[in-house]
Amino acid sequence: MSMDRYHRAFGVYGILYRKNKLLVIKKTSGPYINRFDLPGGSQEFGERLEDTLVREIKEETNLTVKAFQQLGVVNFLYPWRYENTNMNNHIATFYEIDSFIGENFEKVDQFLGQDSVGSIWLPLEELTEDNSSLLVLKAKEYIQKGTFIDKGWILDKWNILDSPVY
Repeated sequence: MSMDRYHRAFGVYGILYRKNKLLVIKKTSGPYINRFDLPGGSQEFGERLEDTLVREIKEETNLTVKAFQQLGVVNFLYPWRYENTNMNNHIATFYEIDSFIGENFEKVDQFLGQDSVGSIWLPLEELTEDNSSLLVLKAKEYIQKGTFIDKGWILDKWNILDSPVY
C-alpha cells in the first residue's frame, strides 16, 4: 500500500494561441514556480468556471476574454511536497480562447494571491519540459495535434526550479 499523501488542486486555464505563439505567464509560486504557465487558476467562492477563466486571464495578462470554448478536463499526478503531502493531483479544465480585447502586459499588478509577474507570447518550439508547466505542455500537444487529448499524465518525478526561466 502506497504511503503517498495527495494535495488536490483544481484550476481553470485558457489557451490563447495567435500567429504561431502561445500566451504564457511567468509563474511565481506552486509546483510550476519559475516556469512558463498558462493563464488561469483557482475559483473564488460563488464563481462559475467561466467567471474564473475571465477573471484570472484579466489579472494575469490584462486581456479581456470575449469568447471561448471548453476543451476538456484532465489531471496531472506527480511528486510535490506541500504542507503534509508528497504528491500533487492537479485537476485542470482547459478552454480555448476564441477572442479577446486589449494588449497583454509583460508586467502585471501584484497583490495577495497573484502568482504571475506578467505574460509573454512565445513560439511553441521555445516551450519545453525544462521551462514550462504541465499545462503549457498539454496546450502545446493540443495545438500540434489539432485535437484535445483528455487523458491525464502521471509523472515519476517533477523538477521544481530554483530560479526563473524568464
